[in-house]
Parts: sequence; C-alpha cells; structure tokens
Amino acid sequence: MTDIWRESWFWPSIAVIVGLPIVLLVLGELQEALIQRRSPAARVVRLLRNYVAPVAALLVLVSQTGGTEIDASWSRIVATVLGFLVILVLINGLNVALFTTARKGTWRDRLPSIFIDVGRFLLITVSIAVLFSWVWGADIGGLFTALGIGSIVIGLALQNAVGSVLSGLLLLFEQPFQLGDHLQFGDVRGRVVEVNWRSVHIRTIGGVVIVPNSELAGASFSNLSRKDGPYSACAMVQFATDDPPAVVIRVMTRVAADLPMIVDGEAPSADAFAAGEYEITIPVATPSDEYGALSEFRRRLWYAARRAGLKLDRDYYVDYDSIERRRAMLVRFCSALYCSPEELQQYADRVRIELYAEGEKLQHIGEVPDGIRLIDSGSSLMVVEAAGGVRVPVTELTRDEIVGLTSLTRQGINAAVYATTEVTVLAVPVDVLDRLVDERPELARDFGREIDNRRRLVSEAFVKAGLAPPAGQRTIAY
Repeated sequence: MTDIWRESWFWPSIAVIVGLPIVLLVLGELQEALIQRRSPAARVVRLLRNYVAPVAALLVLVSQTGGTEIDASWSRIVATVLGFLVILVLINGLNVALFTTARKGTWRDRLPSIFIDVGRFLLITVSIAVLFSWVWGADIGGLFTALGIGSIVIGLALQNAVGSVLSGLLLLFEQPFQLGDHLQFGDVRGRVVEVNWRSVHIRTIGGVVIVPNSELAGASFSNLSRKDGPYSACAMVQFATDDPPAVVIRVMTRVAADLPMIVDGEAPSADAFAAGEYEITIPVATPSDEYGALSEFRRRLWYAARRAGLKLDRDYYVDYDSIERRRAMLVRFCSALYCSPEELQQYADRVRIELYAEGEKLQHIGEVPDGIRLIDSGSSLMVVEAAGGVRVPVTELTRDEIVGLTSLTRQGINAAVYATTEVTVLAVPVDVLDRLVDERPELARDFGREIDNRRRLVSEAFVKAGLAPPAGQRTIAY
C-alpha cells in the first residue's frame, strides 16, 4: 500500500486544513482592527475573509479530484466564482487606495465620479474577458474588435455631444467651484445646489437655473465664495441733492453697522457719488447673506433717514412728525413730565416724533443719550452684554416708559435697547429736559429711582442667567 503522504492530494489538503483557519484568524483580527479605526479598507478585508479565502480553499480541494468531466466542470465553475470575487476585491481595493482615502484638493479628490465609473466598467469588462479566456478558453479577440469598431462609430456619430460632455467633465475635474459656492455667470447669479456630468444647477432669486457644463467651460465666470475676507454686499442708494453728504454717510453706516448679518470685527462703509447717489458696502459672511442684508438695510434706512430729516429716494413727504401730532403727544405725556398741557406746548417745535423699525436700536451701549424718549406705542427690549459677548435680556419697555434716563447725568450706559415691534416715541432733547428738571426737582428724583430700579433688574437678570452680577454700586444699567 502506497504511503498516504505520497498521494498528490495529500499536501494540498493539509495546506487547506491547516492554512485556512490561520488565514481566517489573521484576516479576522485585521478586520476588527480596521473597524475600530473606522477604515474603509475593512470592507475589502471582509470580502477576503468571508468569500475569497474559503472559495480559494475549495478550488484547491476540487482541483485534486480528476478523471471525470463533472470534476473538470466543477473546477472551472469554482475557478470562475473565485475569479469574480478576486475582481470584486481588486476593484474595491483600488477604490479605497486611490479615491476613498484621497486628501481634499488633490487630483484624486477632484476626479469626477463619471470618470471613476467608466474606468471601473472598463476594468471589470477586461477582467471578466480575461477570466473567461483563462478558465473556459473563450476567444475574446472578436469582443475587443467589436468594442473598438463600435466605439469609433459611436464617437463619430456623437462627436459634438461627446465634446460638450468632455469639456464639462474637464471642468469638473478642475473643480473651480463646489456645492454651496456662489457663482456669477453672465446675468445668472446664485448658489450651486447640484453638479453632475452634464450641467450645474444654480439657485437664484427667480428659481433654479440649469447651466450646461460646456457653457461654463467655454466662458468666464466668477466664484464669489472664493474671496479673501468677508463678502461685500453693495447697493446704490438715492438721496436728495440738498441732503448733507456727511450726515447721509453717517446715517447709512450706522444703520448698516447694526445689521445682524454683518461680520464681527468688520465695519461698513459708504461713498458719495454725483447727483445724490451713495453706495453702501456691508461686509457679510457669505454671498447668501447679501440679499437679506440689503433688504433689511433698506427697510431700516427708511426709518433712520426720516428721523434724521433726510430725503431718501428724494421723497420730501414727511407726515408722522407734524406739529399737530407733537402737540397731541405732549398733552399725553404732561403728567410724566410734571407739566400742564399748556406749559409743554412751548416745546412743540423742540421735540420730535421718531419711528423705529423692528430690530433697530433705540439706544447703543456706551453712548451718552442726547435726551429721553417716551414710548408712545410698540415695545422694546433692554439687553446688557456680559463678559464674552453674552447678551442678557433684562426687561421689556412698553408704552409710557422712558428710554435714555442717564441723559441728565451725561453718563454712558451699558445696556442697549432693541425695538421688538415698530416703535413710536416722543424724543425730548437734553436741553429741554434740563429746563424741566430745573423747574421740577421731583422729575429728577423719579429718574433716579427708575435708574436704581433698572440696575436691580439687571442684577436679577444676571443671577437668572447664572452669571455674576455687574460689580460696583455705580454701574449704570440704563
């Protein structure tokens, strides 16, 4: 009897029996390590462990049987399955090595997905053809000849269309823009919301505009998002020619500086042109903030211009600050100012009625008020800034309450007042207030009591917010 180890199938079988568990163990440990590192290569290792290694072992065992047509067919079938699995592993491995782990900004990251898909398709086709030629002895020469002739015919028939597609794909490969960037292409201006192999979808104010890639590749366009520093939202504004330019520029920049869209640490600017034209430049974070910033700026400028006596858009019509309304409002506030209605009428030409838009500031932090403002309608919110720029809401100021109490002492305040609705106030300048206080000391005492009350409200608001109250007894809340 022949020794068993001399049989041709013995050592291959021993190699499978001993080697397969070792290979599965090593690949299993490697897979767990890659999973813990969240590596995309774990998927490739899982294919090797669960499918390639067992099928390869099966092929080794099946190949040791011989003598029948059935055995030969089974060897080819198993070899074909193993070939498919190897192709799958190679494709996934190349994808992980070249593209999944590509660093941002490299050519591998910029390569359009359609190039990857076409390359993957060609690689799979060639690999399968070679596999069938090797395992089953198939003649693949005719296949490649047919593919070559077909490609030439299709290329000639579609050369114009293919040329446009390729120019667009080359544009995608260069990647002068990405999703979310803002482009200016002719009259089209908006944000890129979709990029594919054929076109770019740009969302504008009027809707989504679809621009073929070939048009972008053959023309110049601006990427508004790739700019050093903040984006500048600009607009032209018209005033009357007799409005003082210095006052106009001061009002415009003050309104723009209070916008919530403005970039922290940046300041807006305004420039004067001929015939009462001015340009405002507002630094915003991204081009997507431009429309909202300019819209809010124009809305607030209407109120600020009329408070300053300017003629925005050359509009000379001012109705709400009429002398009749001033007199009526003085009568309403006579008790708050300790005066009779007749005594207050002498100040009708000195006071003024002001309107504030929602979101505007009636008082800025650190400013010395130029007088008091008695709220006739609407509501506003008193806010104090704590360390680190934290804003602490203190109290709501509504009808008949006063803004600017520290104008008597000529002291700045550490609180801002925001209009939460449209607010109408009666503005009493500080020189009129001084005369009223000289004649009526009780008015000054009321102001002092209210300042102490608001200082108390500030301390309570800080405690409620979990912050340390402002230090010092001389801290002026409002």
